[in-house]
Parts: sequence; structure tokens; C-alpha cells
Amino acid sequence: MDFTGQVAIVTGGSRGIGRAVVCDLARRGAQVLFCYRERTQAAAETLALVAEAGGVAEAIQADVSNPAAGPALVSAVLERWGRLDILVNCAGHASYGPIEEMSTARWRDVLATNLTGVYHTCRAAMRPMMQRRYGRIINLSALHANGGFPGQADYSAATAGVQGFTRSLAREAAAWSITVNSVAPGFVDTELLNPLPDEVRAWGEGIIAMRRAGRPEEVAAAVVFLSSSMASYITGHTLAVDGGWRMAG
Repeated sequence: MDFTGQVAIVTGGSRGIGRAVVCDLARRGAQVLFCYRERTQAAAETLALVAEAGGVAEAIQADVSNPAAGPALVSAVLERWGRLDILVNCAGHASYGPIEEMSTARWRDVLATNLTGVYHTCRAAMRPMMQRRYGRIINLSALHANGGFPGQADYSAATAGVQGFTRSLAREAAAWSITVNSVAPGFVDTELLNPLPDEVRAWGEGIIAMRRAGRPEEVAAAVVFLSSSMASYITGHTLAVDGGWRMAG
């Protein structure tokens, strides 16, 4: 898959799945603008990996839960490269704890980043994509949206919302040849697993058919496919990348 001449925005590109997506798209010729919230050093490491592979990427600090972040990202990419072809929403975080211990502040924070942040960036990206009558939007969700997950009711609710939002936007955007899909990872070896107790992680890996956590690059491969011309007739779909976790039910 060749993305030469195409321009992408990736949120949460300083680490984990977001970093893998940035590197894969840039390696295939895309010019990539990614954002990060706090981790300047991690963002610099992503940029170094892209440069090492001969790709082109730039980084900007932005908190997607801020309503101004989406328009700022789109304005920056249009000013730099004059177009926007691909938007990938990877920014997200999760905590762990039972509902009776979950504060309202934690609930709001998780939904603000994982769900409302997707709304902010998608809303900002729609107009330039509509003007060109082309676009690819991929929103990261999680299998929590389908089966729930103990101790992560907030993250489960947010990722379920992402899937519903994705389907609705896919219907609205189709007339302009803009596809909107989501990717739902299962257990993937990123910082999102860090809050989980060891016994919970062991349980999760034990019910996965492949008996291991996934790698960020394995999820990025699905994102890149949905970003490509090969996926032109796929929209409103959620692609699970879970090593067979869903079969456990």
C-alpha cells in the first residue's frame, strides 16, 4: 500500500498503537502530523523513528479533550501540506477500579479523551474532506465496547460510544466518498494494560486463542488497510484485532 502524496493526522501518536500507525503510514509515503498531550520526549522518539525510516512527520502538542484541539490540528495540517486525506484517532487512556470507587472526575476524564476527543477531531476534519470529496477516518475503540470489562466501566462506555459515533458518521459522510471505520483491539501490549492487576492480565491472555497480547504493529496494520484505497467499499465497520479473544465468549 502506497500513501505517497497523502496527508494524515494521527492523535496520540507519541506512543503505543498511535506511534505504530504514524511510523507505518510515514514509511509508506504519507506525510503525517501527530499530536501528543504531555510526553515531549516520547513524541521526539516517534519523530526519530520516522526519520530513520526515511519518512516525513511533524508533532504538535494538543489535548484532544479540548474543543479547540481538533480545529487546531486540521488548520496546522492544511497550512503545512494543503490537504487532509486520513484521520486516525488513537488518543486514549484508561484506569482500573470497581464502579463504587470510580469518581465522577475519572469518569468525565476518560470519556472526554476517548469519546469526546474523537468528536472534536472528526468534526474539524469533515469540511476539508468534504471539499475534496475524499477521506478516510479510523477511530480506535476496544473490545470492551462489546463485552464490557470489570473495573473499566468508563473505558467500556467510551469505546462503545466510539463505535456508535463511527456508524452514524459513516452514514453522513458516505455521500462525499469519505469512509469512517473503527478498529477494536483486544489485549495489546501498551501502557493501557499497566493499570490492570497481574492476575487480570493473566486471565485475559489465557482466554485469547493465540495466548498472548497483541503488538501495536499488528493493530496498526489494520488501521493502515482501512486508510487505503483497498478499503474503499468498507464503511461503518468495526474491525476487531484481538487474537481470537471474542471467540472465548
